Amino acid sequence: MLTSAPSLPRAGSTPNWFASVMGTGIVANAVPALPVHLAGLRTAATVVWALAALWLALLCGVMAREWRRNREHQLAHLSDPVLAHFWGAPPMALLTVGAGTLSLGQSWLGLGPALAVDATLWIIGTLLGLVTAVGLPYRMINGRLETGEAFGGWLMPVVPPMVSAATGAALVPHLPPGQPRLAFLLFCYALFGVSLFATLALLPLIWHRLVRLGAGTVPTVWIVLGPLGQSVTAANLLGAAAPGVLPGSSAAFAFGLLYGVPTWGFAMLWLALAATLTLRSQLPFSLTWWSFTFPVGTCVTGTSALAAVTHSALFAVAAVVLYGLLVALWLTVAVRTLLAMATPVRATTFG
Repeated sequence: MLTSAPSLPRAGSTPNWFASVMGTGIVANAVPALPVHLAGLRTAATVVWALAALWLALLCGVMAREWRRNREHQLAHLSDPVLAHFWGAPPMALLTVGAGTLSLGQSWLGLGPALAVDATLWIIGTLLGLVTAVGLPYRMINGRLETGEAFGGWLMPVVPPMVSAATGAALVPHLPPGQPRLAFLLFCYALFGVSLFATLALLPLIWHRLVRLGAGTVPTVWIVLGPLGQSVTAANLLGAAAPGVLPGSSAAFAFGLLYGVPTWGFAMLWLALAATLTLRSQLPFSLTWWSFTFPVGTCVTGTSALAAVTHSALFAVAAVVLYGLLVALWLTVAVRTLLAMATPVRATTFG
């Protein structure tokens, strides 16, 4: 057990800090979709969304200053075999806060401003996500990034398009009917495919590394839950947005169900595996602990989406239980992060 909190890299100076925005934002964003509605929970979620939005703004400001002051140092992160993959975190942080602005923030801002913020962050996050989804694998293939053994972090650059697909579903009804709405929905399905097939290509490598060499960086094992849970969310939310937009919308609805349930089952297997590996490990605190939060949050939203589609008590109960786990993990990691930021100790690896 640690007797003191390890020091962290300065907030906003490295891209993995944006995982804290993702992990905080998903705690808020999961609430509107939950199959139960407790008094005051939505208000509390809106406060958490606001904290995530303020934290995102702060990190973006610091990151912009870091790029102006020391561009070479920031570019060097693209060659780090671990840190480079976390450039997928900033676009997902933008998408997460944007989605929360529309689902929760509109009660404070009004629909018009909330929609404008969400659309802006969705566009920026999607473009940046496509850059990471193409750019990081390109650097690995060209030998510009040392690959080493596969680990869960390899998924970080390719998950953003799936987050775009899931969060884009809420924007579909706000587009002009006809071709604009249809084109956007199809584009979201294409983003779904970009991330899904990249994930399917990487998962066997990660599984092989686990059974051959062990877990390695244990927290990153949880990242695998991200594309799994988010794909279940995206498939069902896009299916729900399809009626009146996509011909044969019943097929889209069926796809969400037929894809979602088996994938949810595998996600639960992976959750059990990741939890067991974590409990058996003595982990020093690092920023990779934020890998415990957002991936579990996507399992909450995916399970909630399945509960809404199937009206199954199984999924309703599972969504509530998973949300309880998410909140517990978020509180643990957030407190440890604050303690580490406030406690001056010898520098340690943040891995």
